[in-house]
Amino acid sequence: MQKKSPVIIDLRFDQEQVANALKGAFAGREIINRAHPGSRARDLAGIDYAVVWKPGSDLFSRAPDLKVVFSGGAGVDHVLNIPDLPDVPLVRFVDPTLTNWMSEWVVMQCLLHLRQFRAYESQNRQRIWRELVQPRASDMTVGIMGIGVLGLDAARKLQMLGFNVIGWSRSKKEIEGMETFDAASLDAFLGRTDILVGLLPHTPETTGIFDAQLFSKLSRKGPFGAPVFINAGRGASQVEADIVSALQSGVLHGASLDVFEKEPLPLESPLWTMDKVFLTPHAAAASDVKALFVQVEQQIERFESGQPLTHVVDRKAGY
Repeated sequence: MQKKSPVIIDLRFDQEQVANALKGAFAGREIINRAHPGSRARDLAGIDYAVVWKPGSDLFSRAPDLKVVFSGGAGVDHVLNIPDLPDVPLVRFVDPTLTNWMSEWVVMQCLLHLRQFRAYESQNRQRIWRELVQPRASDMTVGIMGIGVLGLDAARKLQMLGFNVIGWSRSKKEIEGMETFDAASLDAFLGRTDILVGLLPHTPETTGIFDAQLFSKLSRKGPFGAPVFINAGRGASQVEADIVSALQSGVLHGASLDVFEKEPLPLESPLWTMDKVFLTPHAAAASDVKALFVQVEQQIERFESGQPLTHVVDRKAGY
């Protein structure tokens, strides 16, 4: 019987969670966890598989024989620019738990703005008892930029709550029950959008896409007279100085941010103390490490039995 290839684990996750998830995982295979000092000198030649999230810059030069690289999350920009990335399948993590967590976060943020939660918080601190005029979900159009697995799930749940939802992607997608736009119709999409949700991957085309020019094209016909920006995609897609300026000038009514240009968000950032801004520390949809390892095992089983891998990244598209 042929010996099973070891699996390299190079994950910049909470190591206690990783250790707990590895218990019972990858049965019959050696596990090389690069977070352990004793594994750093290990010869990585001849190993077929690596599971990575922001891996060490020397990983691929030291593991030249990899056959598949598995991303520890839905995004892959953390690995695409690492030197010596081998020309082998790069597989992203798609999991119902991660999808549900992201949808929960997006829905929660839309509701926080719709129900004017910050305004009520301010009244509570001042002991003011006053009901605010309440818009309906159907009064708002949510425009989602990035309608892959995560974006589509969030869209369906927002529709169930009564929001009008439209979607944008670089190339046209036909989705039943939702109007969609492509790169050529971006301005038309923005002009219809009262709440903009960013769930874009990080690619050269999406770097800095959420900027002052884009914000100025959003709808100002919604119940608040200015749009809301919500981003849980990638921090590199937003220009934070433009977000701050747009909030100060009234171009944006509010914002919810889970990702940032620099993480952790610098203490001097004005975003920390701005009204109508909700911040979370890149926690909208953290990977379930145990589910990740289960999925990697399933993918390896498919690969070794001659079946095609699923969720393989298109290197040219960047996702």
